[in-house]
Amino acid sequence: MNQQFLTQSLKEKAKTIGFDFVGISEATFLEQEAKELENWLKKGYHGEMSWMNNHFDKRVDPRKLLEGAKSVISVGLNYFPEKQQVSDTYKISKYAYGRDYHKVLKNKLKELLRYLKAEIGAINARVFVDSAPVMDKAWAKRSGLGWIGKHTNLINKQMGSFFFLGEIICDVELIADGPIKDYCGTCTKCIDACPTEALFAPYKIDASKCISYLTIELKDSIPSEFTEKMNDWIFGCDICQDVCPWNSKSVFHRNNEFLPNGNLLEYSKKDWEEITEEVFDEIFKASAVKRTKYKGLKRNIDFAKN
Repeated sequence: MNQQFLTQSLKEKAKTIGFDFVGISEATFLEQEAKELENWLKKGYHGEMSWMNNHFDKRVDPRKLLEGAKSVISVGLNYFPEKQQVSDTYKISKYAYGRDYHKVLKNKLKELLRYLKAEIGAINARVFVDSAPVMDKAWAKRSGLGWIGKHTNLINKQMGSFFFLGEIICDVELIADGPIKDYCGTCTKCIDACPTEALFAPYKIDASKCISYLTIELKDSIPSEFTEKMNDWIFGCDICQDVCPWNSKSVFHRNNEFLPNGNLLEYSKKDWEEITEEVFDEIFKASAVKRTKYKGLKRNIDFAKN
């Protein structure tokens, strides 16, 4: 099949499946990103996320993840909600309102891969959604989905930064897209707004100080130095994205799987403080919030109360 036609038809199929963005990059060694990642890890900015030290060679070279890899297909899926939590309550990140994005994206990516196989026959390919050492944002940037902002999240010029990323790495040679320029300019709103100073410089993050890390990745007690700095966040944090001017372009997602379960958005602080394990299991049965387990969420609520 004609390479240009295949690339274009693949992108059209991705949109039909429901992805908001799709871009292609050549599967090559991430030279600059490898240097930056190595330095970041050496400084301990990953905190207790020891898994980030694992498989470094695969993390920076997709050809070590998939033999014969030639292309990385990057996709973006919007999750910006039409309705948000009531004011003056404990907050969870908007990405966790509905069904766990790992499952939603993986199902859609598998559908896209089935299409690719139907068009050209047997190929060697793998689907990734935070499930292996893949640098999602680096590949999305290379494929032109957006630029990495000063808050270290990917920003799309048309839709902001509230979207999930996933990839298909395959041994099919597709026409690669190029990166776009950085449009952050002189803005530092995300850095200025970070209550824990996790964003300590443009494009620099100490993840061990990030509220998302503290409420999700950290398994021990939250250090006392963060008392009165959590801003009522109990799972994740959206502060740096909420203040980003580019998110004034955010549009509501169209995916029913991302709608919240029950009356989650109406929960008051009292509701959160009195949540039982049974209610937790029901409300978050298919949610990313399950990662913290009931005990972890209660820890976060108790810490945020102080």
